[in-house]
Amino acid sequence: MTQAKTPSQPPVAPRRPHSFTRHGIPVTDDYAWLKDAKWQEVLRDPKVLDPDIRKYLDEENVYTESLLGHTAGLQKTLVREMRGRIKEDDSSVPSPDGPYAYFRRFREGGQHELFGRMPREGGDGEIVLDGDALAKDHKYFKFGGSRHSHDHKLQAWSADTKGSEYFSIRVRDWASGKDFDDLVEETDGGVVWAADCKSFFYVRLDDNHRPMQVWRHRLGTRQADDSLVFEEQDAGWFTHLHESTSGRFCVIAGGDHETSEQRLIDLANPEAPPRLVAAREEGVQYSLADRGDQLFILTNADGAIDFKIVTAPLSSPERKNWRDLIPYRPGIYIIDLDLYAGHLVRLERANALPSIVIRDLASNEEHAIAFDEAAYSLDAMGSYEFETTNLRFAYSSMTTPSEVYDYDMVKRTRTLRKRQEIPSGHNAADYVTTRIMAKAQDGAEVPVSILHRRGLKLDGSAPLLLYGYGSYGMAMPASFSANRLSLVDRGFVYAIAHIRGGADKGWGWYLDGKREKKTNSFDDFSASARALIEANYTSAKRIVGHGGSAGGMLMGAVANRAGELFAGIVAEVPFVDVLNTMLDDTLPLTPPEWPEWGNPIESEKDFRTILSYSPYDNVAAKDYPAILAMGGLTDPRVTYWEPAKWIARLRATMTGGGPVLLRTNMGAGHGGASGRFDRLDEVAIVYAFALWATGMAEA
Repeated sequence: MTQAKTPSQPPVAPRRPHSFTRHGIPVTDDYAWLKDAKWQEVLRDPKVLDPDIRKYLDEENVYTESLLGHTAGLQKTLVREMRGRIKEDDSSVPSPDGPYAYFRRFREGGQHELFGRMPREGGDGEIVLDGDALAKDHKYFKFGGSRHSHDHKLQAWSADTKGSEYFSIRVRDWASGKDFDDLVEETDGGVVWAADCKSFFYVRLDDNHRPMQVWRHRLGTRQADDSLVFEEQDAGWFTHLHESTSGRFCVIAGGDHETSEQRLIDLANPEAPPRLVAAREEGVQYSLADRGDQLFILTNADGAIDFKIVTAPLSSPERKNWRDLIPYRPGIYIIDLDLYAGHLVRLERANALPSIVIRDLASNEEHAIAFDEAAYSLDAMGSYEFETTNLRFAYSSMTTPSEVYDYDMVKRTRTLRKRQEIPSGHNAADYVTTRIMAKAQDGAEVPVSILHRRGLKLDGSAPLLLYGYGSYGMAMPASFSANRLSLVDRGFVYAIAHIRGGADKGWGWYLDGKREKKTNSFDDFSASARALIEANYTSAKRIVGHGGSAGGMLMGAVANRAGELFAGIVAEVPFVDVLNTMLDDTLPLTPPEWPEWGNPIESEKDFRTILSYSPYDNVAAKDYPAILAMGGLTDPRVTYWEPAKWIARLRATMTGGGPVLLRTNMGAGHGGASGRFDRLDEVAIVYAFALWATGMAEA
């Protein structure tokens, strides 16, 4: 947004009713025309978008600009502040592998990462991939994967240049710095090298943007000559690849949101067919790590809702041979496991707080790494090396910038390797992070993490941004975000509602917020808002709700159900047209999402459940808070027409309140702008809208 403009009249999308009946229930959709019939082509080439649709999206962008244009100066100030907190020439802690230590870094003023390495014991680094140089001829550029070969001579890398998440893979020679002629297109971006470094495995996306096939590419040959290694037959299953913990196998991991199945390819024998670990059983999920002749498997089998760890012989890993190693303990959710030659590491969460537990595999002794702040985030970072006693992990809280530690699992000593630098300065003591529990309608206790300036008067006058997600079992960590400080330093309280549908309080917390229990997520968010009001952190009409993707569905539902609590709602790439999307089995994510939301094609019950809460279908003739919806034209996950249809229906139906605004990024997809500084422009729009909605844009 560039300059103040006189507010224009809001665009009026023409009504072109499209009616259908399913399970005997009639549905009319006045704005179905906003979905381009050739949407698959638009993902590959946005220029082919229907001119009528482009004209409407452009008009909406002009209207949004006219209403928020007066905040242009504020947005520039916000961007300057946020950029001032970024260490522009930041670098990761080098990760050792054999003779080298590999790293990623940025150059001063650079938008994109540089990939490089240095001698293991220290010395000058060399850069193999320069993201800024690779991006210079593209409006959009995003790295997918980047992985060096086992002999350290080659670097496979991938990039998306449209925002549509179709990644092209290339291979670069470390010695010459040049790419080979090999070009492997329309992939998910990941690569697993064979042991002899003469070929690699990748996943190809089909015409509906689904990862269904695993292929093997031999260096020096055309993609047309690649070998199909595995093909998933169920359109509801997605397939991904990774290297096993020991590095011996390529793991083909398939699944939906409820069931999983894995296969192993021996990287020393890349032409051998993949070997099934344990056949899929509905509702049983598992992931694995390997060590010697044993597999260590994280699973919810046998009713272990919060997961347990079992072992199985590598030679016969099927279900009947699984033996409990870390039994199921209700309320203690095992998020992940990592395996090293002598140690098993697991990341656990109890009551929304994480810890890392380390088991010595020789003695079976265990000890935990934990911290004492009221709310914090903890992550194990993995390693290229298996034969090591070093564990690298990251810690942060809402007041403490990210810290990276190396932890000696034998000596139990930790070494700080990096602390996130805030060049413009940051004193953690100036801020307070705390947690309250909100009581939901059914008595469930919902954790709410809170950040504010020290000295805040709890008199209900502060504006508050309340963030939520609540889907797919994704937890929202109480981690550090430098950007948030631009709101908090202006007197905002920042809060995260750890609602059901996420796994913040274990896997059962997730199960209580999906399918027929989905409305628990929405009620938990409203209960969190009310608890913050009762605790005098803020007042009704002083809260701005914020969520993206499935969290955008949450925003749409909350606007319909409890809009009176909010001054504003920001919905980024919002999944708001739930019923129509779940009825279209050609869309990339529809069949894999049926376990999450239900299948309204087959089931009348699921149809009625989704129809009862789908934000687009429940827009009502009443007052709404100010709403900003943000979409991406080439987004394959939440298609651009979902926010466009929602805003059109809101504007035609609501009786007061608003305004409701649509901003479509015509050159990006689900993640918004690709450069690290360009992305700040979009954050600044969100924050300027929040300040404007609470009457603080001029302050």
